[in-house]
Amino acid sequence: MLNNRYWVVIPAAGIGTRMEADCPKQYLSVHDKTILQHTLERFDFPEIAGIVVALAKHDRYWQQLALDLTVPIFTADGGQERYHSVFNGLLTLTGKAHPDDWVLVHDAARPCVRQSDVRRLMQQLATHPVGGLLGIPVRDTLKRTTGENLVTDTVSRENLWHALTPQMFRYGLLYQALEKVILNHEPITDDAQAIEKLGHTPIFIEGHADNIKITRPQDLALAALYLQAIAV
Repeated sequence: MLNNRYWVVIPAAGIGTRMEADCPKQYLSVHDKTILQHTLERFDFPEIAGIVVALAKHDRYWQQLALDLTVPIFTADGGQERYHSVFNGLLTLTGKAHPDDWVLVHDAARPCVRQSDVRRLMQQLATHPVGGLLGIPVRDTLKRTTGENLVTDTVSRENLWHALTPQMFRYGLLYQALEKVILNHEPITDDAQAIEKLGHTPIFIEGHADNIKITRPQDLALAALYLQAIAV
């Protein structure tokens, strides 16, 4: 992958209220490891220069993790919103990452991402001027509803994608994009949206649908099945 350097930023400061658990969802256990441990292990390969994990201020679980990774791990303070945490992760890389280095931002609650998909993202975008993200084309029928869940029309799924993570952009460009949305108080839902607001066009790289984000209790069983399959 040429002479590119790659860093990973994982925002892990959320509390996961929809999981109805006694601890943040990233610390729930699947196959005798926390979700966060599984996620970190997906990025433990030589091309990764380092991983930054953004943690909540009063996180009391991180120090209890028994991590055995070859990639250097750094921590950052989590922010009010996900994109604040990502920006804090970029600040932690100041002096380490160069403006043209790549940064892969990945959700802590996506432990099932395949390393083959991560490598495909890195390889196919290695010389791309902007960067992009993993995604899958929308295959289901989409409906628009009112506030009372009454169907108003069917939405065309042509050219629609589900956005996944990692999302990969140059360090300097992503820093500039996130700094701008934070200064302008513009809420965003993912890193690609910040890049779009600068007038750039990220590219989708198709991944696998088993790269699920754990948000509800029933997702744990599904993640366990996917992780078992990945390990085979």
